Amino acid sequence: MSSNVTENVAAAAGDTTTSDVAGDASVVKSAAQLKKEAKQKAKEEKMRKFNEKKQKQDAMKESAEGKEKKEKKKKEKKEVTVTVYDAKTKPGERKDTVCQLPDSYSPVYVEAAWYEWWEKMGFFKPEYGRECLENVDPKDVFMICIPPPNVTGSLHLGHALTNAIEDALTRWNRMKGKVCLWNPGCDHAGIATQVVVEKRLWREKGLTRHDIGREKFVEEAWKWKNDKGGRIYDQLRKLGSSFDWDRECFTMDPKLSRAVSESFVRLHADGTIYRSNRLINWSCTLKSAISDIEVEKRELPGKTLLSVPGYEDKIEFGVLIEFAYKVENSDEEIVVATTRIETMLGDTAVAVHPEDARYKHLQGKNVIHPFRNEPIPIIADDFVDMNFGTGAVKITPAHDPNDYDCGKRNNLSFLQMIDDEGNITEIGQQFKGMKRFLARKAVLESLKEMNLYRDTKDNPMVVPICSRSKDIVEPLVKSQWFVNCTEMAAAAVKAVEDGDLEIIPDMHIKTWNQWLKNSRDWCISRQLWWGHRIPAYFVTVNDSSVPRGEDTDNNYWVSATTREEALEKAATRFNVSKEKIQLEQDEDVLDTWFSSGIFPFSIFGWPDQTLDLKTFYPGALLETGHDILFFWVARMVMMSLKLNGVLPFKQVYLHAMVRDAHGRKMSKSLGNVIDPVDVIKGITLEGLHKILEQGNLDPKEVQRAKDGQKSDYPNGIPECGTDALRFALCAYTAQGRDINLDVMRVLGYRHFCNKMWNATRFATITLGDNFKLKAKFELCGLEGPMDLWILSRLSNAVQVCEVGWPLFDFSSITTAIHHFWQYELCDYYLEYMKPVVQSGDEARVDSVRQVLYTCLDIGLRLISPFMPFISEELFQRLPRRTAGESPSICITRYPETKDCPFSNEKLDTDVEFVQSVIKQIRSLRADYNLVKTKADVYLETSDEDVVTLVKEFTDTIKTLTYSSNVKTLINEQPPVGCAMMTVSDKCQIHLMLKGIVDVGKEIGKLEQKKQRLMEQNTKLQETMAKADYESKVPEKVRKTNSEKMLQTENELKKIEEAIRTFKLAE
Repeated sequence: MSSNVTENVAAAAGDTTTSDVAGDASVVKSAAQLKKEAKQKAKEEKMRKFNEKKQKQDAMKESAEGKEKKEKKKKEKKEVTVTVYDAKTKPGERKDTVCQLPDSYSPVYVEAAWYEWWEKMGFFKPEYGRECLENVDPKDVFMICIPPPNVTGSLHLGHALTNAIEDALTRWNRMKGKVCLWNPGCDHAGIATQVVVEKRLWREKGLTRHDIGREKFVEEAWKWKNDKGGRIYDQLRKLGSSFDWDRECFTMDPKLSRAVSESFVRLHADGTIYRSNRLINWSCTLKSAISDIEVEKRELPGKTLLSVPGYEDKIEFGVLIEFAYKVENSDEEIVVATTRIETMLGDTAVAVHPEDARYKHLQGKNVIHPFRNEPIPIIADDFVDMNFGTGAVKITPAHDPNDYDCGKRNNLSFLQMIDDEGNITEIGQQFKGMKRFLARKAVLESLKEMNLYRDTKDNPMVVPICSRSKDIVEPLVKSQWFVNCTEMAAAAVKAVEDGDLEIIPDMHIKTWNQWLKNSRDWCISRQLWWGHRIPAYFVTVNDSSVPRGEDTDNNYWVSATTREEALEKAATRFNVSKEKIQLEQDEDVLDTWFSSGIFPFSIFGWPDQTLDLKTFYPGALLETGHDILFFWVARMVMMSLKLNGVLPFKQVYLHAMVRDAHGRKMSKSLGNVIDPVDVIKGITLEGLHKILEQGNLDPKEVQRAKDGQKSDYPNGIPECGTDALRFALCAYTAQGRDINLDVMRVLGYRHFCNKMWNATRFATITLGDNFKLKAKFELCGLEGPMDLWILSRLSNAVQVCEVGWPLFDFSSITTAIHHFWQYELCDYYLEYMKPVVQSGDEARVDSVRQVLYTCLDIGLRLISPFMPFISEELFQRLPRRTAGESPSICITRYPETKDCPFSNEKLDTDVEFVQSVIKQIRSLRADYNLVKTKADVYLETSDEDVVTLVKEFTDTIKTLTYSSNVKTLINEQPPVGCAMMTVSDKCQIHLMLKGIVDVGKEIGKLEQKKQRLMEQNTKLQETMAKADYESKVPEKVRKTNSEKMLQTENELKKIEEAIRTFKLAE
């Protein structure tokens, strides 16, 4: 072993263990060394006293200078030096790993330069290491496409979770030797982008989109996309995402736009897409139809005032208003109940249940509308709930989904009393032109004046709110394009029932079936300018023999990928020359989800049969959040089956939703929406506040959001690094439907990275310059029990990973890897091997070195899919077994159980018992404050098997507990003066204190502590004994007090036991 190795072993190990063990405990020193050390200790003691005196003086001075300066000094103390990578490495060149590893882990150092090198080397491309993709076996292909994020914004922690999981899966499959493609892309986000660009246009130029026209506005949108759209890709690179960037696509690219047009034309041709006048979700603020996913359903407990765009005062919701309709030619009246009193202006019927005895005699009669002064029928329909309200329901077919269906069933009139702007139409008579929610008050007042108002009651309800504009969604009947989903939905249900499509976890299958079996036809028209303009043309024939068509008549609409093609189709359909045809393209664009629905094959050039389409479609997996199971996943399945006759993927893995540490939904108004880059790099509280101020949040909500940030992140967010964030997110996936993300847990994994760092740094020194690595690891026969144990634990970790990956059991995988590195390799094996390395037995030293290298090599490869940066950095610092191995860990073979056949269950059980002994000894030492003092340990037992086991691991116990001696006693009492602790019913530990501690001093300390605890306990008892304690003190506080009481009592028992033990040692 080289001379510098012995000197540096203990220092390099850093914090690889949590015990109080000294790294060089077994080194035998000469008299000269001891004398030298004694002088050094005396010098250090003198310096220590000097420093203590100086600190007291400084403290007094600081106190005199006041609180402000004290706070400033505290802040300065918190500043830490960050190690950065400052080597002159050009972008794309391999990072310098010859230089010495920094003393501690630094994310900014580790994450520098690697990504650019990976990308330049082409490691993320499916072609890497292959001449071509022709004739690739589909079983050897792993293809997954990104759920394309909206181009408008930046990634949040939900996106980070998606990318952490997808990248881990892609990297694992790549290391398994598969042809891997993770295809990146971005969504044009029709409504979101248009809103952002319109706001920018108004802010910078004072213009609306109508001022500049459609063509110029689309140019502005493209300009914004090109200026700002790259931010998301920068974030994805920062997350270490192993995309093939050469295949990056945008849903408005020509290739994808062509596929969108082709899909529409084909589906229109076979009748799946049709034109119809139907009820849709309408945003009066955006003046556009919106999809179901853009409708937030806000639950109200009862009467609630809500802010609505365009209104100065808040509007009342959550009430049920009852008013009367007078029965025609009668003195009777029928009282109806409604949550939207203004819509009674468009009522065309009153409905009752056919079996409702209260209204049997009125069925078939009419009531008089009080404002239109015309009769409307009383109809019987079994959709009416007899127990809700009065059991009689007003029917407004043009403004309510249930009423729409009822109107269709009963052939009622459809009167639109609210227009596109949200104002009352001429149907509303004297209320014409009023805003809908101002009309709400006016109509109610008029009904009161007419003596038709009866009552107002609180009513829990759900209010539909546009997620983009925060406006109340208005159901309106519009002539739009719809997709008939009936057959496609049935095919999607059947695919899951037949086992052709697997949904994981299977608890989501119920939701899948419920949605698809009850799905409505899909409105795909959007009244926007940014997006895929619908390739449909309304035909006007300049020929007297052909009557003029209606907008809702499908026969007068042709669809085509070009205007020329549409002209030919129209001429053929109406049997006239092209000169007589006049075409007008639909002004609307397609719902963004339409282009997203064909994303799995449009990205490969469909409808052309490209090599990529043949190789990568259908894909292997779709991974996304369960919240878009129907809106995106189901539509991809339906569109793929309909257009290509195949499923777009074989499996769907749905991850949980990310919430904050309190379980709250991520919301800008709560201030808990976090940019993953802020967790990676760290950010101050002031920085978080600044982001809020620069955002689009309502000024009224900014302070509330700031308060939330101050509560959750009083000191800002610490720098955690990419690897820690990715690992934490994947480790969280066991929580089920929701993930309550605590940033401090992410920080815990950053500390774990430091463990790995120090372990590898220790290893690079321990292995030395002359270490000869075996081409293949095999047992040499010199391995001790702990060597065999760590190999067994390594084998266990490999096995858990091998089983867990195909099952998407990320929680078990991350737990196994983390446990191996931190609690087995670092906390035990590295500490065990230090005296072995320093023993001078070259054969034995080489044996542990070979074991250590094997553990590090396999351990780094196990964790690489989750922690790509630190695993690459440390992997590159280790030697290779043979020449010509993979240049990067990301394309190195993933460990398999067959390569690690060292599992030994009996040894695992034995060492588990030994670990319990070690933990109890460490606990006893901590109780008696034996930090750097060695003590004798006696293990008392009456079991021969325990004796045999303990004797086999005596040296290990001695090393890992910093004990001077470890002696086993069988049917023999330990000497007087020991502290005792029980390991099991067969083994007790006795720690010798006599002659080691200053008994009087320790007893004095304990008596003082005992007195303080007793005083605390007395005060707590007095508080809890008060007569009104149970009634006035909150339950949470009472619970905390009870826990404090129990904790104090347990501490007192321990102190009393310790005092008795010390007295025995006198």
